Amino acid sequence: QVQLVESGGGLVQPGGSLRLSCAASGLIFSSYVTNWYRQAPGKERELVAVITSAGGTNYADSVKGRFTISRDNAKNTVSLQMNSLKPEDTAIYYCNAVRRLYKDNYWGQGTQVTVSS
Repeated sequence: QVQLVESGGGLVQPGGSLRLSCAASGLIFSSYVTNWYRQAPGKERELVAVITSAGGTNYADSVKGRFTISRDNAKNTVSLQMNSLKPEDTAIYYCNAVRRLYKDNYWGQGTQVTVSS
């Protein structure tokens, strides 16, 4: 059974940093495209960052230059380093692993990030 578990969320002041981690059981991240999404209250879920099975990355314009997605194959984790946080980054952040060829699509339960003074 596949399980994705996010951690690392919390309350941080504007300009601060947080590092989110997503740990997987039942799948190997290096075989999947892994995404970080976020959803703020009253808004649609937004794709924030992507890392492909080959290690390529892509970011939403709103976080480019501030967020970095990475993968640790030895630990089978995917992380999102978030710097220079802004109040508008406040949201629940979700880890998502996709393998389209096999129609696999798994989600974590989410972790709350709140940026406020």
